[in-house]
Amino acid sequence: MASSSNPAFAHPAFQERSSAQRPGLTPPAAQTQFSTASAQATDAAVQAQLEGAYAAPSAGAIDTDRMTVEDTVLKTVALFGVLLVTAVVGWIWTMAGVTAANPSPSIAPWIIGALGGFVLAMVVTFTSRKKIRPALILAYAAFEGLFIGGISAFFEFIWPGIVVQATLATLSVVGVTLALFASGKVRASKKATKVFMIAMIGYLVFSLINVVMMMFGAFPAGSGGPFGMLSHYSIMGIPLGVIIGVAVVIMAAYSLVLDFDSIQQGVRNGAPRPFAWLGAFGIMVTVVWLYVEILRMIAILRGND
Repeated sequence: MASSSNPAFAHPAFQERSSAQRPGLTPPAAQTQFSTASAQATDAAVQAQLEGAYAAPSAGAIDTDRMTVEDTVLKTVALFGVLLVTAVVGWIWTMAGVTAANPSPSIAPWIIGALGGFVLAMVVTFTSRKKIRPALILAYAAFEGLFIGGISAFFEFIWPGIVVQATLATLSVVGVTLALFASGKVRASKKATKVFMIAMIGYLVFSLINVVMMMFGAFPAGSGGPFGMLSHYSIMGIPLGVIIGVAVVIMAAYSLVLDFDSIQQGVRNGAPRPFAWLGAFGIMVTVVWLYVEILRMIAILRGND
């Protein structure tokens, strides 16, 4: 009671010293400093975390298990790598039997490659909705290489230099189409796709009729070329095969646009990573088709020289 009535105990300096000396009690000024330091430390930690996340490389296909453009490009390159290897095999196989006594190249490699590639393409197309099997797509690339190598060697034997011409033309069409698509100047549309599908059906029907006519001898040897109606008939002096060939090249270019658009949509929608194989498969199917059509069109032109 006496101490509480002593004026000295009421002095502010004594009260600050007492509160500082008593355990468990912190002066208001110290509390403010502590809170400020804690907030600064937290802000620094958050800033460091954000800078680390910004500096870190972006997540790839393996990290996200999602389809990416880069992963699709790598798989496309891998498929064409397989195609080139087996194309060399097909070329060598085709030309191996050419001798003075037997000057005709073998057609076995590109026949086997065409049949095997067609069967695998159908299997991949109709089973991809349930499960995508990269092994089948790689096998398809191998058979397509055998086909491309064999038919290229066969055409090169008859028309020297034609393979380089067809390859450069194919790369030009693919490059221009990709550049136009990347720049946004060419896009797939429902109307254009509908016209494309109608044109494709018409071309397939025409090709089937042409093959049947050739099988039944409608175009005897020496009567206008080895491609049936495509090399037998002409319009205003231009072989029918060249006119149709130009239209088919345009169709193949639009098919590439559909392939690129499909890949873009898959990436945007977060498609599972295996769909990159399907995108690469679509590009290979179209490029092989484009090359063969250009090869045949040049052969028709050179056959009429």
